Amino acid sequence: MVRQEEGRTGREADYAFDANESLGSRETSLLIHEEPTPANRYNLFLKRRLMFRKDKQSKDSIFFRDGIRQIDFVLSYVDEIKRDTDVKAERRKEFEENLRKTGLELEIEDKTNSEDGKTYFVKIHAPWEVLATYAEVLGIKMPIKESDIPRPETIPFSYVLGPLKLPRNVKHPHPEYFTAQFTRHRQELFLIDDKSTFFPSSSRNRIVYYILSRCPFSMEDGKKRFGIERLLNSHTYSSAYPLHDGQYWKPSEPPNPVNERYTLCQNWARFSYFYKEQPLDLIRNYYGEKIGIYFVFLGFYTEMLSFAAVVGLACFIYGLLSMGGSSSSIEICDPDIGGQIIMCPLCDQVCDYWRLNSTCLASKVSHLFDNESTVFFAIFMGIWVTLFLEFWKQRQARLEYEWDLVDFEEEQQQHQLRPEFEAMCKHRKMNPVTKEMEPHMPLHRRIPWYFVSGATVTLWMALVVSCMVAVIIYRLSVFATFASFMESETSLKHVKSILTPQITTSLTGSCLNFIVILCLNFFYEKLSAWITKMEIPRTYQEYESSLTLKMFLFQFVNFYSSCFYVAFFKGKFVGYPGKYTYLFNVWRSEECDPGGCLIELTTQLTIIMTGKQIFGNVKEAIYPLVLNWWRRRKARTNSEKLYSRWEQDHDLETFGSLGLFYEYLETVTQFGFVTLFVASFPLAPLLALLNNIIEIRVDAWKLTTQYRRPVAAKAHSIGVWQDILNGMAVLSVATNAFIVAFTSDIVPRLVYYYAYSTNAVKPMKGYVNNSLSVFLIADFPNHTAPSEKRDFATCRYRDYRYPPDHDHKYFHNMQFWHVLAAKMTFIIVMEHIVFLVKFLLAWMIPDVSKDVLERIKREKLMTVKILHDFELNQLKENLKIDSNDFVKEVMIQENKVQLAKSTI
Repeated sequence: MVRQEEGRTGREADYAFDANESLGSRETSLLIHEEPTPANRYNLFLKRRLMFRKDKQSKDSIFFRDGIRQIDFVLSYVDEIKRDTDVKAERRKEFEENLRKTGLELEIEDKTNSEDGKTYFVKIHAPWEVLATYAEVLGIKMPIKESDIPRPETIPFSYVLGPLKLPRNVKHPHPEYFTAQFTRHRQELFLIDDKSTFFPSSSRNRIVYYILSRCPFSMEDGKKRFGIERLLNSHTYSSAYPLHDGQYWKPSEPPNPVNERYTLCQNWARFSYFYKEQPLDLIRNYYGEKIGIYFVFLGFYTEMLSFAAVVGLACFIYGLLSMGGSSSSIEICDPDIGGQIIMCPLCDQVCDYWRLNSTCLASKVSHLFDNESTVFFAIFMGIWVTLFLEFWKQRQARLEYEWDLVDFEEEQQQHQLRPEFEAMCKHRKMNPVTKEMEPHMPLHRRIPWYFVSGATVTLWMALVVSCMVAVIIYRLSVFATFASFMESETSLKHVKSILTPQITTSLTGSCLNFIVILCLNFFYEKLSAWITKMEIPRTYQEYESSLTLKMFLFQFVNFYSSCFYVAFFKGKFVGYPGKYTYLFNVWRSEECDPGGCLIELTTQLTIIMTGKQIFGNVKEAIYPLVLNWWRRRKARTNSEKLYSRWEQDHDLETFGSLGLFYEYLETVTQFGFVTLFVASFPLAPLLALLNNIIEIRVDAWKLTTQYRRPVAAKAHSIGVWQDILNGMAVLSVATNAFIVAFTSDIVPRLVYYYAYSTNAVKPMKGYVNNSLSVFLIADFPNHTAPSEKRDFATCRYRDYRYPPDHDHKYFHNMQFWHVLAAKMTFIIVMEHIVFLVKFLLAWMIPDVSKDVLERIKREKLMTVKILHDFELNQLKENLKIDSNDFVKEVMIQENKVQLAKSTI
């Protein structure tokens, strides 16, 4: 090692000396005045001195080598030997020079100091002058006075919720302030104790990223090229990221500031804190409003799910307790009733006749979800979703006040031109607002890609439907195989009552469908991102909106199509024995269980919803963990203790600009499962609740420990997802009404109870026999009837048709039309009731609560008053006007204050 150090070139010695220029003058003078020694020995001493300081100060330091200037951003690159290396080096040189011209301060770590020996790191610090200038440009609000408005009082019986609360210093790390947009000429107005800590780290990295995204780096083809994103896309730089405050597993040591990352990890990212509230203010301070509002939404949605989960669980328990008293199950399981009813074969030739009591267990399980409480729960969920969306509007309005987003305008980065758009544009057009020439893409160049995009999305949705049809064909094909195998295999006699051919086919088909859904989703995510990129969206906001539309439409069809099929199509168009309908004239259409298709819809929904949630959480936890382990392994170390703060963060996974997009997409997809088909599965809200409790901690854990710190960004709402949720809420009323009417057995039972029952003591007695029609075996076509002869002349099937001895045999009887009319009436009545309640609730619940409105008015009034007093003092001190003029000016300013009060 000594020989290697002694063999260092003069170039490395020069670099070491240049790097030390950022040290204090005392340390530099000490190094310069060392006693004369041979050149190699001096070089070795200097190198070791610098490495000693690096080891001593930089292992977990977030400062430059002087220990004073805080690192706000880090760029990294690998100087490889390739053809375009000189071009990239020139771009970096000009880019960094332009950054210095803006006032940013840079410090470069040579690759010899990096763990892998080939990565350069450019550390960026924003001094006070830069922060003050761009804080004014971005309209960042900063505190001017501590608020005199008390926080909301604790709710009654809050001591019961004590274990769920976080310590006050974690929940509210800073007091509330009256704020105003920062301006440099009013610096005395703001509460500036220490300029180095006045702007929080999230604001600092947001300001630096704003500069990076607009800094030019070259003139190519007569056009000015600018922006860090362009340099990242061209691999001029390999990464750009703000630093975490410190290590997540221990607090920072002085002189580093308070390690908010450690606080978040201890109070938010721990799975043992699953029952605790989230430190939302701390999340916002550390990650910015855009990520903060996602966790507020996810937490609020989870809280509201708890009410739906309790009611759903109560409905399930009711079904469980009343299962033994279900008249339908009793008749089906009775050997003298269900055991004597011979049912027609479920497939042609191979399937045999079967007795109704073989579905005894299925009928009992079906009653768990298909009982009187189903109607109540469907109506309740229609009202619940309205309350959820209306209260979320209130929560969002409160959040806008608490996080100073009342006068928020869309984040300027979202309207910034994408580098890809600039690269593809050959034309320029004057912006009517800025009066500057900007890149312009004519519509005729975009139209072909719009057609390609629309055709691709349509093709993939058709592919989803094709895969669903393939799964249906699988179920139809293997049903006969299961039936004949289970009939012939004597070892399966004991499980035939549990695993009937219907249940076995439904379970395997649902699992196969879930696997197909995951595969299609994986490939479509890649394809949709590529298609959206080829559309050449102008801004980041246009890119995200286009991708949202594509992904949501596809996922809606992909995840829900099979549930829609089971709920609204399966068993509805099967025909009757002797005249069945056939899929492609080959496969006979699927029939529902004698108890209805609701239990199959429940099975389908449970497998897809539960499987997706488990797979998603495992993927979110394992994927970044494995990638980070591999990076550390490549860097020849497995411990964060062995290398610098910026290298630790460099080896973490990138959250990405679309990280939140996929989180929202996952949540909205779950919302669809909870609302669209909840009438068939009252435990869906409970499963969603349990998943979200885990999801919050998984997301917190991966953000805090496995991902680089994202650049802070502002947002005042959940954006387009709000409109999607509203649309799904309206659709859910219709789907649940149709599920109760056409998939459940509720309406036919009610019609029998009120119109066809002849037993006054037990009105539902005889319902099963009444719901089954009679078919004469002799009327079977030769190619469909079982080959073996039987000693009975008729079989039964589920439908309302005339018997074979009637003049209109096998035509729908009058009861069929009565039931159909009752179903349509139920749908109309239920939809009108739920929509009426929805509109009443939406009208009664204001979007902004009264106390928030009062707080907003109070803050506006106090801000105007504080600014008024400040301006008067400035006039008195700086202008030195005489007393009469001063009185006049006071009156003018007071009139302004009174006018502001009356306006508010």
